[in-house]
Amino acid sequence: MSNYTEEINRRRTFAIISHPDAGKTTLTEKFLLYGGAINLAGSVKGKATARHAVSDWMEIEKERGISVTSSVLQFEYDGYCINILDTPGHQDFSEDTYRTLMAADSAVMVIDASKGVEAQTRKLFKVCVMRKIPIFTFINKMDRDARDTFELLDDIEKELGIATCPVNWPIGSGKGFKGVYDREKKCVIAYSDTEKGTKEGIATEIPVKDEAHLREIIGEEAADKLLEEIELLDGASAEFDLEEVRKGELTPVCFGSALTNFGVEIFLKHFLHMTTAPLARKADVGMIEPTEHEFSAFVFKIQANMNKAHRDRVAFMRICSGKFDASMEVRHVQGNKVMRLSQPQQIMADERKILSEAYAGDIIGVFDPGIFSIGDTICMPKEKFCYEGIPTFAPEHFARVRQVDTMKRKQFVKGIEQIAQEGAIQIFQEFNTGLEEIIVGVVGVLQFEVLKYRLENEYNVEIRLENLPYEHIRWIENKDEIDLDKLTGTSDMKKVKDMKGNPLLLFVNSWSIGMTLDRNKGLVLAEFSKN
Repeated sequence: MSNYTEEINRRRTFAIISHPDAGKTTLTEKFLLYGGAINLAGSVKGKATARHAVSDWMEIEKERGISVTSSVLQFEYDGYCINILDTPGHQDFSEDTYRTLMAADSAVMVIDASKGVEAQTRKLFKVCVMRKIPIFTFINKMDRDARDTFELLDDIEKELGIATCPVNWPIGSGKGFKGVYDREKKCVIAYSDTEKGTKEGIATEIPVKDEAHLREIIGEEAADKLLEEIELLDGASAEFDLEEVRKGELTPVCFGSALTNFGVEIFLKHFLHMTTAPLARKADVGMIEPTEHEFSAFVFKIQANMNKAHRDRVAFMRICSGKFDASMEVRHVQGNKVMRLSQPQQIMADERKILSEAYAGDIIGVFDPGIFSIGDTICMPKEKFCYEGIPTFAPEHFARVRQVDTMKRKQFVKGIEQIAQEGAIQIFQEFNTGLEEIIVGVVGVLQFEVLKYRLENEYNVEIRLENLPYEHIRWIENKDEIDLDKLTGTSDMKKVKDMKGNPLLLFVNSWSIGMTLDRNKGLVLAEFSKN
């Protein structure tokens, strides 16, 4: 056993997912508050002069009050070293969330108590199920009027197909919110609206057996309802089974209010107790164990221009095994190059600190001179293996991009290529026409706005977007066996190529895909890019 096993075992790396406005950013901030990483929580919404949420750093995020990129936050709490991957809540950025979930060992799902499971939660949850990662649920906003608690749990079970096990139980909601009942301790923790930006707050614990005191604190009506619900709950809810949780088949549920700080620390403690240290990862040579293997990592995100003053690109890597040392040489497998990782850093939103070492479970950012791609593997020089790739989502919206000032062609091409390498957009060109026109494909339309905003603000290039009617895209799998010039398509089909020169077909109607396959015997089309 190596001497870094202990460091790896105290790591916990998780992503926070939710529908927009369920309170994910507020919950993230409160975690940081308990870990002492920040002293004052900044309100996410609020006036332009107010502090912005710590995890939102891009200008457009501050303006619109939404998270569009995933940021990485690390802090210490109760002997654990915690890495939080904050994800965009907006569905138009689901691809970024998907890649972030590839770097996490578990997920915290935040649900609004008045709304239950919403569309975006459903989509992100499916990604967690695909990865079979454990999910922990925090039902937020209990300080506002909420849906019936049994209904909320039923909603999670029906909508997401996962069993629920309440760790605690809310007593009322909104103005009538009195606190939570801890099922394990069999006591009530009375609600107190603490100072919003601080972590102080007095939690009064009342054993449920001490009925007289309970009735005095929460009132007769709330006490009667609680005792009745406890009985129902003990008879009806799933038994807690840590194995099921770790297989992603049972989600432990906690209730609280991130805004008023109630129930957040209770949830954090339960979560850390139930979640695991970094897990083994699948590579083409088998499973790579975090503590029994030397340093290895994979790139899950690339972000350009995080620092306006430096015009830099940062590749984010999840360390999968061993210990990273800034002075060590490593192999970039896809580029088949032995190198030192330049300026390794830990990033807390837009603040950075240079690292000398890091361990499996940690996320590090390294300077990228333009050689890394999403999904690349980094390992020790004497080794050569690859971690499982990250699939590329098929774009659903397309637009032709034109620059307003043709003299700025160079900046335009550089900007659009860099943003495409981050994975936020995909760019295509007309096939064999010699036209220089660029077509952009995105998963969600809001990405077009971000593209426009970033080209103007980071590259000083103004663009016009012309929406195209295409909705379906297919890669040609057997391009070497097909004469592309003789391909017989439909009137609504367009031939394009991607950045790597691979031929693709765009279609307006889904039925055209079948017709094109019928007309070209032997043609094989795929929804995902394999390379």
